[in-house]
Amino acid sequence: MRTPVVHHALRRRRARRLRALWTGGELLVTVGVVLLLLVVHQLWWTNREARQGAERKVQALEREWGAPEASSSAGGSVSTPAAGSTGVASPSGVRKQGRTAVSGPVRPGPSQAYAVLVIPRLSLRAPVAEDVSKADVLNKGYVGHYPGTAQPGQAGNFALAGHRNTHGEPFRYLNRLRRGDSFTVETRSATYTYVVGQVLPRTSPVDGGVIAPVPRSRVDPSYGYDRPGYYLTLTTCTPEFTSRYRLVVWGVLASARPR
Repeated sequence: MRTPVVHHALRRRRARRLRALWTGGELLVTVGVVLLLLVVHQLWWTNREARQGAERKVQALEREWGAPEASSSAGGSVSTPAAGSTGVASPSGVRKQGRTAVSGPVRPGPSQAYAVLVIPRLSLRAPVAEDVSKADVLNKGYVGHYPGTAQPGQAGNFALAGHRNTHGEPFRYLNRLRRGDSFTVETRSATYTYVVGQVLPRTSPVDGGVIAPVPRSRVDPSYGYDRPGYYLTLTTCTPEFTSRYRLVVWGVLASARPR
């Protein structure tokens, strides 16, 4: 009778391979769960927390001002100021229509929320804070004001930035704005209504011309304005979930109403 030969070394090698495969599988599952949790945190939790915080800040500002205004007031029809071939409202154009800008002394401190941006088409009400710091402003779901640019209602360019994805993503659907859409900026002293004049679908993150006092893209000079006026610039990242380019929306002051 033939005695079977047991290859113990072969069995040990197979056992080691199985343990290695099992350990590798466990590691992959663990990494997958961690990545899933990170995605949930970024796409859901940060949005939830930032949106709630931003809404509380809007309510706090309105209580502080003492006269909250309904967001629907921003959706009414407005007449566009006198405009030239570039669709720009000059200071004289605003005065001729009896809508002189109400621009009191606005000197917010760093990261201080001091205004509310209302965009009816996007169902958006977001606090505006000084600076564009991610940690102190943008990641809270706020819209940030570029330091050194004009303030609401002032001649020049009131330039703002906001997240398009995560952390409240106030500018998630900024690409839906079209020429002629109106939106407002509410402050302690006045409410300013702007009308969208131009949309720059894509430009470089370092295209500083878009937030200049007379905004004009340095990457594509066919977009922008060529004379002084009362402007508001909205900027965010594009395409979604990247920061490779910037989407820019320009508005022109249409009216100013004291609170």
